[in-house]
Amino acid sequence: MHARIRIAVAAAAVLGALTLTACDTGSTVVDKPKENVTAPADSGGSATKETSDAPEVAKVGDTLTLEGFEEGSKLDVTVVKVADPAKSADEFMEPASGKRFVGVQFQLVNTGEAAYSDSPSNGAQIADSEGQQFDATFGDITAGPSMASSLKLKPGAKGLGWIVFEVPEAAKVDTVQFTMDSGFADKTGEWKLR
Repeated sequence: MHARIRIAVAAAAVLGALTLTACDTGSTVVDKPKENVTAPADSGGSATKETSDAPEVAKVGDTLTLEGFEEGSKLDVTVVKVADPAKSADEFMEPASGKRFVGVQFQLVNTGEAAYSDSPSNGAQIADSEGQQFDATFGDITAGPSMASSLKLKPGAKGLGWIVFEVPEAAKVDTVQFTMDSGFADKTGEWKLR
């Protein structure tokens, strides 16, 4: 009898935890670019734009403001360039048969009050036009230096680098996403790539 009660209590606790997890509606996907600031896709620099010219959906060159879990943790994230297909910089590191590398150059600017310390590639995903998502992979490409695997930025500092993805050869990459805190923060940025 006591065993049944313990099982029922344990089941209720698990069900309650699952219900709380399922009710977490704090997660959002942000795709509206930051007004008046856009980094040109070909130079990596920043330039001002009129608010009326701001696109409705972020694309290559646009900046999104994202927040992390920690109080005062905030980044302006820009997708600067895309290399598709990307060529491996290491003759021994090639994509698997039937796949290709795609590189996305990100610029992260710490606009918060707290120091940023993370592995940015953990929070990046690319998706194809079918909705299949792919995580970042290890690899250096000829387009330029990789994003640091352990990036630390004081407030006001910036980091720039390529994050590499391995996708099927026939995949049509459509969007890239970036989330702070190794992908666990509530706010995810999304950019259209085509």
